[in-house]
Amino acid sequence: MKRLTVLANCCPPLGSALADDEALRLERVFRALGDRHRVKIVGLLASAEGGPACVCELVPALGLAQPTVSYHLKQLLEVGLLEREKRGTFAYYRLAEGALDALRSLLPAPAPLAQAV
Repeated sequence: MKRLTVLANCCPPLGSALADDEALRLERVFRALGDRHRVKIVGLLASAEGGPACVCELVPALGLAQPTVSYHLKQLLEVGLLEREKRGTFAYYRLAEGALDALRSLLPAPAPLAQAV
């Protein structure tokens, strides 16, 4: 009888499932972050203390050609992680307001594992 009780209590109930539209949005964000250069861009912009960065600043930091950096920035912009500001012929990018908080909220801390009795 004790064994049945342990088996019945072994797993906590699952949380609520994501709605399809929210799951699709998250899929797009994770797909955009599925490239190491884009992750580096997010890291560089996060460490820029909220100030915008020009593509010309990101090129040497990433060691990539300007068209490649622009492509990666476009991918991050399309999923809402970045904001773009045009100044003459130059474009400046920064993390979108609340983008890091939104990423943190996607990955809540796991519940502690229950120990078997």
